[in-house]
This record gives sequence, C-alpha cells and structure tokens, in this order.
Amino acid sequence: MRIHAIELHRIGMPLVRPFETSFGVQTSREVLLVHVRTDVGDGWGECVAGVDPFYSSEYVSAVEDVIRSYLAPALLAGPIGGAAAVAPLLRFVVGHRMAKAALEAAILDAQLRADGVSFGSHFGATRDRVDCGVSVGISPNISTLLDEVQTYVDQGYKRIKLKIKPGWDLEPVAAVRDLLGAGGLLQVDANTAYTLDDVAHLRELDAFHLLLIEQPFVEEDIGAHAVLARAIETPVCLDESIVSTSVAVDAIEQGATSIVNIKAGRVGGYLEAVRMHGACLTRGIPVWCGGMLETGIGRAANVALAALPGFTLPGDTSASDRYFAEDVTEPFLLDEGTLPVPTGPGTGVTVRTGLVRDWALREPLVLSAG
Repeated sequence: MRIHAIELHRIGMPLVRPFETSFGVQTSREVLLVHVRTDVGDGWGECVAGVDPFYSSEYVSAVEDVIRSYLAPALLAGPIGGAAAVAPLLRFVVGHRMAKAALEAAILDAQLRADGVSFGSHFGATRDRVDCGVSVGISPNISTLLDEVQTYVDQGYKRIKLKIKPGWDLEPVAAVRDLLGAGGLLQVDANTAYTLDDVAHLRELDAFHLLLIEQPFVEEDIGAHAVLARAIETPVCLDESIVSTSVAVDAIEQGATSIVNIKAGRVGGYLEAVRMHGACLTRGIPVWCGGMLETGIGRAANVALAALPGFTLPGDTSASDRYFAEDVTEPFLLDEGTLPVPTGPGTGVTVRTGLVRDWALREPLVLSAG
C-alpha cells in the first residue's frame, strides 16, 4: 500500500449534556479525524485524545504536531505493508499511542474496504450484536443523577457506570443501587482520584455488590492496585494503567487487576487491542470495551472489537444520541440494550463529509509525500 496523503480534520461537536469526571467537565467534543488517501482507496480514523492533557498526556494539538512532524513523514516515505506495518514503522517515536492508533485505524479502514472485509471479521468477532452499558458523569445532586440513570434504564442500557471521586461516591452509589435493585449491573470509575489512604473508605463500596471499581489510583502505581485488590471484595479493573499487552499481563500476574478495560486508542491501536484481548482470554480475565466519547467512526470500530469472545461485560459502547444530537456517520441506535456490529467493508459506516466541513474548526491539514 502507498499512502498519497494524510488529512487531519479538526471538528467541534456539542454534547447533548455536560459530562463530568474527576478530571473536569466537558460540554463539547473537539475531535481530530484522520483521512488517508491511498493507492487502494480512502479510509477514516478517529483520535480519542482530548483538547487538554488532563485524562492523558496526549491532547489534540500535540497529536497534530507529532503526526505532522514525525509520524506522517514515516508513513508517506514509501510503500508500507498495510495496517500491520504501522506500529513497527512508528516505533521510533516514543509513546503517542493515541496518535498512532488514529493513523492505524484509518489505514486499516482503507485496506479492509479495498479487500471487502469488515473490522469485525478481521478482528475475529463472534457476535452480530453487543451489549451496551452507559457511563454517567458526576451530577450536581442526587436527584439529577437518579433522573439521568432512570432515563438510561428506560432506554434499555444493560449496565450503569458511575463516575466517582472523593466526596461523590458512597451516597450516589447507594442511591443508584436502590434504583436498580439488587440485580442491576452497576460499576464505578474513579479515574485515578484516590490514594492508598482511601482503602478503608473504598472498602465500604463492597456493600453495593458492584461489578468492579475502575482505576482508583494513578496509572503508574500498579502495586497500589494490587494492595487494594487484596483489601476489598469488589473486583479491581485497570484502565489508564493498561497501555500495552505486556503491561496488562504484568498487572494480572501482580494481582492488581482481575478485569481489564480495553481502549484501542489508549493501547496504540485496534490491532494491539485484539492482541490484548487474546492475552486476557487465555488467562481467564474478562475484558470490556471502554469509550472515549467517540463519533460514529470510532464507535463502529469499538463495536466490532467488543464482539470478540472475551468481551463478556457490557462496554461503554453507547448509542450515538447518548452524546451527540447528530453524528458524523449514520447514527448507532440502541435496540433492546444492544448495538449491531457493522458488516460492511472497513468500519462499515459512511462518513458524512458535509458535516465534517460544517463542523470544521479550521481548514484541514493536508500532508503529502514530496
């Protein structure tokens, strides 16, 4: 495959409601889309980095810069062996996994569209629909939280995930557990907001019979999570800590995690995410697909990933209208708590290029060989 051009489209999409985590509040999603033009056809990918370096050290402007200055020139220099060659070719740049993942996804989309193969088939999907959970941000009060959760329950979502932080944990979790009843699937996500000093406090969450507690401590401290896992009954799940298959295996062997959240952007691409799934599957570790407020481009790929056999827990693969009034692809619609796995070539969705133009925050950055 020869890549003729890489286009970086920076667009702004308002969210249907503010989304708050321990990192802050988002009212819109500034998205970097990658469009590749190759000798076999075009492809699209989506970068999950935020506009600020709060969730991750990567952020949109830095992604643009590293692609323009380092990654794109390496890909445009000559023919490459398809998407599988992207990670080895870009290994000379340390980190920047979200930038690399967006490029790999766009190239994989072009490659599979040319081959007439869907992402799901290429990954090894075993289901044609995936169960969907929903992530609920930090609310201004308990009443507002319960109203929002009830809306998602009524829509059919099969699992509720609550964002928590110190001062917003036991009371909201208790209230939502009462709303869902004993059989409702409920988990919490701390986004690194706690420390080992909070172990006794976090142990109180055991009373609510949660599916898991996600990433309570800073991502670098695998050992602290192992201490917590031994101290509480609630399963510990790692998210931000897991940046590669080797790190996932190490965390599992240390006893720091008994469930893994797989986000393709965080681990450097969908091909690495598939490898991580395989490593967890052979070790009997359940995985689920995390979300990063993706547009339909990233959502399509996530749904295909979540159809692999080891994804036994509902993921954050919500319907399009959970975040956006209008999507850059045809919308993903919830049907009895599930989303369909696209079967068309590549991601299986069509990018609405008119909306990409309408929502553009600046002219596309076009990078080409020569």
